[in-house]
Parts: sequence; structure tokens; C-alpha cells
Amino acid sequence: MSNELTQQAFDALYSELKQYKENFLAQAERPLLLDLVLFYDSMNWFRQSMDNEEMTAEVLTDSFQYLMDEFLELLYRRDVNPMDASTHFDRTRQKAVRVLSTADPQDNERVARVLKRGFLQAEQVLRPEEVEVLRTGPTTP
Repeated sequence: MSNELTQQAFDALYSELKQYKENFLAQAERPLLLDLVLFYDSMNWFRQSMDNEEMTAEVLTDSFQYLMDEFLELLYRRDVNPMDASTHFDRTRQKAVRVLSTADPQDNERVARVLKRGFLQAEQVLRPEEVEVLRTGPTTP
């Protein structure tokens, strides 16, 4: 009988912990999900305006920039920020996707082009910046 009571107590405790974990995760996700729903509303407004042909090219550009700014604000609230631009390759923050040859030694390790912007979260690299890098000497594709 003692083993049966112990097992029942363990099962009850396990059930409570599982429910606590699920509630904790749901509450932690809630602010992000609400922000995403609001962003969905903004994208829906943008799409309806495009469908109604209410936008000139200038208004379309401004409205799209508004959506980009709103999305960056959503990231800022979670301590996620775009990386500052860098002229020279930094392998701790960047990923060289392509290497281009250069004859000028001053251009060695210089970033030729950013392909995907990098992001930091709490000053830690969340996603490295993807770049094309210039290098002197032979390059491999």
C-alpha cells in the first residue's frame, strides 16, 4: 500500500509541475504573440490598401517603411537589434558567404557587400551578418 500511495503522490506532483510548465511557457509567449497579431493587422491594412489601388508609388514606399519600422520596434522590445555596419570583416559577428579577389592590399578583408543583416540579442550574436569579403591573392569559389 505504501508504494501505491507514493506512486499516486508522485503522479499528482508530476501533473502539477507539467501544468505549471505549460502555463509558464504560455504566459512567457503571450506578449510576443500579441505583438505579432498587431503586426499582422498592420500587414493586412497594407494589403487592403494595395488591393484598393489607393496608393501612389511614394505612399507605397512610405507605408512599407512604416511596416519595417514597426517590425524593428517589435524586435527592440525583445532586446534584439540590427548590427552596426562594419567596413572590415569580423569573423565573430559575420559570416563570409562569398570571397571576391582584389589586387589592392588595402582592401584585404574589407566587406564588399552585406547580403543579410546580422542581429544581436543582449549584445550576443543572434544571427551573424552574411557578407561578401574582398581578399588579396587567389580565392576559392
